[in-house]
Amino acid sequence: MAAGHQVSGVRSERLSAQEIAENFADLHAPFDAHEAAVAADRCYFCFDAPCMTACPTSIDIPQFIREIQGGHAESAAKTILEQNILGGMCARVCPTETLCEEVCVREVAEGKPVEIGRLQRYATDMLMERDVHPFTRAAATGKRVAVVGAGPAGLAAAHRLAMHGHEVTVYEAKAKAGGLNEFGIAAYKSTNDFAAREVEWLLQIGGITIEYGRGLGMGLTLEGLQSDFDAVLLSVGLQGVNALRAEGEGKDGVRDAVDFIAELRQAEDLTALPVGRNVVVIGGGMTAVDAAVQSKLLGAENVTIAYRRGRDAMGASRFEQDLAASKGVKLMFNVMPKAIHGNGSAVEIELEYTDVVDGRVTGTGETVRLAADQVMKAIGQTLEGQPEALALEGRKIKVSETGRTSVSGVWAGGDCASGGDDLTVTAVAEGRDAAEDIHASLMG
Repeated sequence: MAAGHQVSGVRSERLSAQEIAENFADLHAPFDAHEAAVAADRCYFCFDAPCMTACPTSIDIPQFIREIQGGHAESAAKTILEQNILGGMCARVCPTETLCEEVCVREVAEGKPVEIGRLQRYATDMLMERDVHPFTRAAATGKRVAVVGAGPAGLAAAHRLAMHGHEVTVYEAKAKAGGLNEFGIAAYKSTNDFAAREVEWLLQIGGITIEYGRGLGMGLTLEGLQSDFDAVLLSVGLQGVNALRAEGEGKDGVRDAVDFIAELRQAEDLTALPVGRNVVVIGGGMTAVDAAVQSKLLGAENVTIAYRRGRDAMGASRFEQDLAASKGVKLMFNVMPKAIHGNGSAVEIELEYTDVVDGRVTGTGETVRLAADQVMKAIGQTLEGQPEALALEGRKIKVSETGRTSVSGVWAGGDCASGGDDLTVTAVAEGRDAAEDIHASLMG
């Protein structure tokens, strides 16, 4: 074990390159053909299948599993991709344990669901490995649509619009497309640069141009887009991070978990990525778990997730909680940050125990201190920089069921829009549905 592992402070090279490589291997090994066939045989092919109802993109799950069972993986992939063009990534990151697999008849009866996520990955990987695109564009309509943001919602919308024959320009503020798929997903869930490869594959439909380094406030205005294009879709995500509101939040060693994950995802050499010896992650969602687990995998000695409510209220699924625990992460419940101590840099965090009364979290006055040379904030993200003309709902852009905003000719989808869970699969569904509504509106 690297000597730096036992050294306090935020440091790189806590583990060897070999240890890091082993730690960040694929979380779920892909099925081979035989394994996929065996897994598919467990499906009852239910009529009115509850798994299909639970899928935010309404994939015909019994159909694609039957196609795998029959040895037609590529047909299965097309069934998936017709509803979810990012089905490859969703197969890797979707919380299937709280969606399709949770309601699987075999899960209810036996406690062991059909492995829908891994079967979906098997099918979509088989198709993508052939480097062919299963869809073709319709005849050109002459209509032009602007999509702001190349995350899951924006990419799904762009693909569907291009397939209908529209010309699509996607504006992305960052240097790479993918949104959270590229920058915000744990590295062990998306190995071998899969997010970038999926974007490249998606663009094979044609009719989509991506302009990088451009977004709202970065050379673009909503008014300008409205004048230059026939329709506009906003899929800008959530750029801000909520504050801890704890004394000492500005000390060195305190950072946003999303920035840590993004840095890790873009790092060419993970051994060079600094991490603390004693890491505390504040929050209870998927981002908190991803940051905590990856800190441990980088060589942090003690990693704790501190959440202000009880276990059952955590946004992260029980599977994710158990995954964190299996990697050596400690989970603390009913605690909230009170102060971060240290002379310029974080050394300790003071947590206050909480009670939840009538749904409200209150401090009890009792506190505990933990060693913490690195504190990560994973307590939710906020919308920033949205055009003033847009009506908001719940601090997000207010949209109809089909993504229409309060401004005519402008749609929104993904995490920036009201009404849905902040999940990749939900964003894909919202982008797809908004694209269909845009198409109907343009073709009148």
